[in-house]
Amino acid sequence: MFREGLVRLLGEGGHEVVAQLGDADALLDGVEELRPDLAVIDVRMPPTMTDDGARAAGRLRERHPHLPMMLLSQHVETRHSVALVAGGGFGYLLKDRVLRVDDFLEAVRRVGAGGSALDPDVVGALLARPALSVLTGRENEVLALVAEGHSNASVAGRLHLAERTVESHMRSIFGKLGIADTGEHHRRVLAVLAFLGNRRVT
Repeated sequence: MFREGLVRLLGEGGHEVVAQLGDADALLDGVEELRPDLAVIDVRMPPTMTDDGARAAGRLRERHPHLPMMLLSQHVETRHSVALVAGGGFGYLLKDRVLRVDDFLEAVRRVGAGGSALDPDVVGALLARPALSVLTGRENEVLALVAEGHSNASVAGRLHLAERTVESHMRSIFGKLGIADTGEHHRRVLAVLAFLGNRRVT
């Protein structure tokens, strides 16, 4: 029922759903055959109903590193999340967020365009460790919102800051984390990885 409702919601949001697949093996085969622009994946899928969907997403990331993926879960399960977010084009939302239709469709659009959308509860679970000590408290707040997928303008609105102030914080964050603007990597993704993994990028 949830899948049928999701298909209808995506269709009404202007997306073409090319397949509905009931288990992890069918998901892998379907992506190979259909090459979708985005895969929406339940973390718990048959055959075991544990983390089959998340493990299938990991295999898809290896085979198709640029395939955007949106994971959905009833509960926060973070074991596979940090590795998956590294490639960009990744979202992880709790299923009840789908009920916030406009926010969900915006998250789908953002992930499909190569961005990220992490549920605040997922970010909180991933951050069951001290904040990055090299960053100030405000910089950690800014980076937490970036990890959820917010743009600089959105971060500014939520923290009641000028957008230029957020841009300044991001430049400081990149500098402190040693993330150079080489043009070869997505600096925001690298900063989020450092934040979620609580490590310095070198």
